Amino acid sequence: MRPRAEATAFADAAGGGRGVVGGGRCLRASHGIVAARSDADGRRRSAQGGEEGFMTQTIDPVFSSEVLRAPELACDDLDIDTLAQSLVGLKGEVDKNPQTAAIVLAGGTGERFGKEGGKQLVEIAGKPILTWSAEAFDAVGDIGLIVIVCPEERCDEYLKRAIDPFPFVTPIVVAPAGPSRQESAFSGLEYVPDDYDYVVLHDGARPLITPDLIAHTIATLKGNIDCDGAVVAHPAVDTLKVVENGVIVGTPDRRVFWNAQTPQVFRAGIYRRAHASALSDGFMGTDDSSLIERLGGRVLVVEGKRDNIKLTVPEDYLMLAAAVRTMYMKGAEE
Repeated sequence: MRPRAEATAFADAAGGGRGVVGGGRCLRASHGIVAARSDADGRRRSAQGGEEGFMTQTIDPVFSSEVLRAPELACDDLDIDTLAQSLVGLKGEVDKNPQTAAIVLAGGTGERFGKEGGKQLVEIAGKPILTWSAEAFDAVGDIGLIVIVCPEERCDEYLKRAIDPFPFVTPIVVAPAGPSRQESAFSGLEYVPDDYDYVVLHDGARPLITPDLIAHTIATLKGNIDCDGAVVAHPAVDTLKVVENGVIVGTPDRRVFWNAQTPQVFRAGIYRRAHASALSDGFMGTDDSSLIERLGGRVLVVEGKRDNIKLTVPEDYLMLAAAVRTMYMKGAEE
């Protein structure tokens, strides 16, 4: 566990920046000029790109933006370079009035995804999955700090491949992931200064999140002073079954069920208390909202979109690629 004071000092740096807090290493950007502090041995960081590859029709887990040229996704006038630059990210200056810190969870090993090294650095349309998520939060005026939680031994790699090569105006820090999602979220929370009023959690493997939906979710919570959180979700569309020992024992009314996604935004005070209570009681929830709920907190639902896909298995990559292509074509028609 590392003191929040270090993150506070970093986040308060003029002009913003990004880096690893603690350990004597920090990378900070000011007005578009990147100044790298040397490591103890005098070496300086440099941006590095990832290896290019392809995805076959049999879902061979080797990936790059070339999947967008696969026959089932073919489009003669699809400009991959334009797509990579235009879909998500900054569209000019962002008016920052920060009250909210974003914690982007990127600590998974990607075992189900089947690609060595995980899924966060897999590229779609020329950018790592993690970059897409970070850029969306960077484009939201309420966001004053982005904490990326990733495997500690890969912090430098994540910075060099997913953060350093791209322009950001929001300070970015990297926190070490824990053994579980909940512990990773708590690790990221330790880097959020006490003067932030709100904390928003997001799965780094949901790259199609939009700045508009992030801002709307934050605004929904701000506009309801009697509530403690707001969670993006969409109504269940499949029939649900209750199963015991392989036998169906019930069919609940699906109209009361929603599929929870991220982002999930909470008032910082109760979110800290919820983590402390869970730690004390040994409670392990399946998402961040469940920690608030067990304290009796009131959490709103914000209807999201079904294309807010989480990259979990190789087949998800094809769905993401198709969704990106659809977004691009829709934008080209407007």
